[in-house]
Amino acid sequence: MSQGEAAGRGAAKPQDQGWAWMVLLAAVVLQGLTLGFPCCIGVFFTDLQHEFQASNSETSWFPSIMVAVLHGGGPLCSILVKRFGCRFVVMLGGLLSGLGMVSSSFCKSISQLYLTAGLITGLGSCFSFQAGVTVLGYYFVRWRTLANAVASTGVSLGFTLWPLLSQYLLDEMGWRNTFLIFGGILLNCCVCGAIMRPIQLASGVLPQSAKPKEEPGSRAEEALLSNGASPHHPTLQQHTKRTKCLQMLQKYLAFDIFCQNKGYQIYTIGVTWMMMGFALPHVYLVPYAIHNGVEERKAALLISIIGFINIFIRPLTGLLSGHRVFTGRRIYLFSLAVLLCGLSNFICVISAEFSVLILYCVILSIAMSGVGALTFQVLMDVVEMDRFSSALGLFTILESITLLIGPPLTGLLVDITSDFHYVFYNSSFFLISAALFMGLSFCALEKKNKLREASKAHLENPSRYQYSETLTESKAESQSPPAVEYITSI
Repeated sequence: MSQGEAAGRGAAKPQDQGWAWMVLLAAVVLQGLTLGFPCCIGVFFTDLQHEFQASNSETSWFPSIMVAVLHGGGPLCSILVKRFGCRFVVMLGGLLSGLGMVSSSFCKSISQLYLTAGLITGLGSCFSFQAGVTVLGYYFVRWRTLANAVASTGVSLGFTLWPLLSQYLLDEMGWRNTFLIFGGILLNCCVCGAIMRPIQLASGVLPQSAKPKEEPGSRAEEALLSNGASPHHPTLQQHTKRTKCLQMLQKYLAFDIFCQNKGYQIYTIGVTWMMMGFALPHVYLVPYAIHNGVEERKAALLISIIGFINIFIRPLTGLLSGHRVFTGRRIYLFSLAVLLCGLSNFICVISAEFSVLILYCVILSIAMSGVGALTFQVLMDVVEMDRFSSALGLFTILESITLLIGPPLTGLLVDITSDFHYVFYNSSFFLISAALFMGLSFCALEKKNKLREASKAHLENPSRYQYSETLTESKAESQSPPAVEYITSI
């Protein structure tokens, strides 16, 4: 056992009490401020279109960039956390988020919004959110699962409150002054970061990760040096640079796992495809309702309904999925939730009356709760915990690409056809196809693994990368908090 692991175990009780609960409260607020914020952008969609004379496709790039950067900035956040610590990164994210929204209030074109609110605010939210989740791994050991579940309720609170506040401020003072106020609100991320002071373990040192394994390429370097090569030899320097590049890719982007682990490969492809349609209702639901005669205040209330139901359903879904009955079957629950999301979109196609849209929001919220609660739990099931951080890096970057291009492509289709129904047709297509792909693929993979076990029963470990959560859960219990962990939520 490494020194960091021993220290982490020795400090388990102090970590799970006292100031840790203040940090958890800060994490709840932080997730509401960052991850819940993009849900309110749909409230401003119509006003921004009129202000800048932009099409649906052009306007939808603004929230798409914000959400994509929020999800895809994990590896960069991970590097900063390792170099400067969680507290600094959370506060840096708060400054960037506030600066981005304040700058957005002075924008003269929609393209300037892409940079300010999209890139700067999205990157700041990414830093604050993911570093805030990481610090929970240091402050909680025994109650880590509970802490993450409680912290995720902040997302639901954000979904509930941001649209209502947005519509009120928009009616009272316009979108520019509203964005200016939002900049001040997002600066509260710095206050949350100040609460997250670095934790001191029993040994008096900061948490450390386990001793790293021998890095790839190190033996080749030793061979060159042993043959008399100078440390400044061009061949050795070139090899060293290439080795460091490969080490960085392996650490933060797990291409080797993607190629070797069929479960991770199927799940990553399925979720990446799913994201093409998952965010579409969040962006276009309010404009769709307004377009069909629903009052603006009522249209903003629809997003709040989704968030309010999430407050109660998401933690319940997380607790139920943790029951032993669902051991090894969470991927099927996840696929079922995605399938329900896709099917629910047909309700909007049938009718755009406010009462029907409320029914749609209720069903969509229940399905979304399952998706949000299970996304990263399933990822932990298919990837060994010692490689989870790097596997998550590739996972979030790929899903951020489809999050970026999904809404603008659908907006272009709406511009061409002048029919908002294509928003929900598209969303249903991607969600239903992704659900069927993941469910059927994992079913086939499970049967293949059972046949392999039966044919190789005399071997001790027939499948190294088998879809099994038993191994990963046992390892997770024995490991100390990860030194660097970036997590996104849906």
